[in-house]
Amino acid sequence: MNSRHNARRHLLSISDLETADIERICDLTESFAEVSRRRIPRVPALRGRTVVWLFYEDSTRTRLSFEAAAKQLSADTVNFSVGSSSVNKGESLRDTVEAIEAMGIDAIVVRHSCAGVPHRVADWIDASVINAGDGCHEHPTQALLDLYTARNRLGDLSGASVAIVGDIAHSRVARSDVLAFTAMGAEVTLVAPRPLLPLSLEGWPVKVSHNLDEVLGEIDICYLLRMQLERAASLDVPSLREFRAEYGLDSARANRLRDGALIMHPGPMNRGVEIDGDVVERPNTVITEQVANGVAVRMAVLFLLLGSGLDTSENESMAA
Repeated sequence: MNSRHNARRHLLSISDLETADIERICDLTESFAEVSRRRIPRVPALRGRTVVWLFYEDSTRTRLSFEAAAKQLSADTVNFSVGSSSVNKGESLRDTVEAIEAMGIDAIVVRHSCAGVPHRVADWIDASVINAGDGCHEHPTQALLDLYTARNRLGDLSGASVAIVGDIAHSRVARSDVLAFTAMGAEVTLVAPRPLLPLSLEGWPVKVSHNLDEVLGEIDICYLLRMQLERAASLDVPSLREFRAEYGLDSARANRLRDGALIMHPGPMNRGVEIDGDVVERPNTVITEQVANGVAVRMAVLFLLLGSGLDTSENESMAA
């Protein structure tokens, strides 16, 4: 990927990608989605490559889908467990990643509670680095799977109206999705109370609304975020009851969406807060599709980083 860090390819931010890169990832994901549906969902595209998971934060969907993606590409995988590592003895992050690289790896997938950590890791080692979520900063592969899921359902996203609703201030998904959807020509509106918006939106190509009811009938995608109380404990934010009353998507609000408008959520969901349980079951709710598509999208990312690269199509037949 066209990273500005060094000659080795990384995926640290959606801003590392040109629009053509995003289109190519989505197109290649189509091939890998077909692989995932096979009786034996495996291709030898990354045989002999080794991918390590370095997760300093808990994760279910991201870690498991990356692991499934690597295995379906026939890569070797290593799961680094922070809880049973020398991190508990005071080993620094740099010493940890340099020790991992010395064991002979090709890529490291990093999740950390501090923004910018994957960028630092990319400066320290030669292996490819994939940002699997860094603090409140970014989560690029989540945005790519969101984009792919929406494009599958709606087709061309140019001119589509997207509302990202909820805890924008503490959401790495929101930042990546804004970059991804606007890169494809969509118009994004952030919908949240003021305490749940970033202190500055300078440079964000978005509109802002504090009233979900005013935008419901005008949008093609209603993207709901979880209220991240663990990140916002010291801030003056609405209670869950207040948030649900003003910004929760219940049946009455869901009925006001346009026909065919998508309901999306990155997970994990707080049912009865940002989304009601019966809304989750609606046919235009694509949350489980997002999870399923995450494997194929991450297969495409791993393949483009470690297989053919974005500058050559010679090896893309390996996905077929």
